[in-house]
Amino acid sequence: MRAIIHVDMDAFYASVEQRDNPSLRGKPVIVGGHAQRGVVVAASYEVRPFGVRSAMPMARAVKMAPQAIVVPPRFSAYSEASEQVFAIFERYTPLIEPLSLDEAFLDVTASVRLFGAPAEIARRIRKEIATELNLPASAGIAPVKFVAKIASDLAKPNGQREIRAEEVVPVLAKLPVSRLWGVGPKTEEVLTRAGLKTIGDVAARDVAWLENRLGSQGRHLWELSQGIDSREVVPDRAAKSVGAEDTFEEDLTGLDLLRPHIHAQALRVGRRLRRAGVKGRVVQLKLKFSDFNVITRRTTLSAPTDDGQAIYRAALELLERAHEGKPLRLTGVSVQSLGEQQEPQQLGLFQAPAAPPPRSAKLNAALDRIAERFGTKAITTADLAESGGTADDEDPWERP
Repeated sequence: MRAIIHVDMDAFYASVEQRDNPSLRGKPVIVGGHAQRGVVVAASYEVRPFGVRSAMPMARAVKMAPQAIVVPPRFSAYSEASEQVFAIFERYTPLIEPLSLDEAFLDVTASVRLFGAPAEIARRIRKEIATELNLPASAGIAPVKFVAKIASDLAKPNGQREIRAEEVVPVLAKLPVSRLWGVGPKTEEVLTRAGLKTIGDVAARDVAWLENRLGSQGRHLWELSQGIDSREVVPDRAAKSVGAEDTFEEDLTGLDLLRPHIHAQALRVGRRLRRAGVKGRVVQLKLKFSDFNVITRRTTLSAPTDDGQAIYRAALELLERAHEGKPLRLTGVSVQSLGEQQEPQQLGLFQAPAAPPPRSAKLNAALDRIAERFGTKAITTADLAESGGTADDEDPWERP
């Protein structure tokens, strides 16, 4: 029986703003961009009774809650807090699968002998986040990932919920079908027309009946309704790729404006690769244009790397070839074809000494130590400093 914890920070960006600015505490806060074009990045719990939610157009949110205090997003501050949160996770298990800056799955199956029952581990994690970072977090504990996510949702805000194996089916049965992973508005409409309004309704149906109407998705939804989810927690070390991307408040045009963002993303990817102890040799660039058309371009390096500067050079070359002068909404950089870093082997008696590590490796190690001691904003490159960005301006929608 696995023990999975899903930790989800409560209104993360808004909570960081309220923590850093005491005058905002207890007040309705909207973290968002441009009043006409932007979207709500985060909404504090005080503003949610007015109907304001994340990803809502800012223009609509301000109309719904005119008394709300709007603050611009500070992604570097959120990234800094995120790294501190994940450092607390690492005290309890190396099996951490980040879903975004503010949530992750933790497999603590092998940690119970050291730290106690899964619920106790969750309590300790939440207490340390609250004490050390002054931020609220919710947690769900269950045998599988899907149910752990459901449990943390039910525990919000600032609580935790454990759903034991024997409780899974009864708890899920009462929830609406929209809570099943993979059920969007269209699928929900199909299920509702068929008389399936709750997860319990799906669980009671024959698998063949569901497959006849939904294809392979029918079996998938039936298995989830039974609490069956075989997916493992996949940490960065075992991931197929590591990436970072940014959605811009306003469309950007021209290489001069795009280069700093590509550079910041490459540096973030490099640091995550080094932290996970892996290297990759395929660099991919993702571009989303103002018309929402998305293209990707890839290149294969001569040798695997975890160096952000090498990743940046490859990504920049891809950008220069792919960019057509059209306005861009988003850019992303990722590294694929990952492999473990090779441990140094003992030399033979008559074997020539290996070449010393490149200067970039020593520089990266020094930069990583500085970031660990003084924070990720302590040092940056000249182009990022001039542009006002940092190597941690994470996309608000996902931790790649």
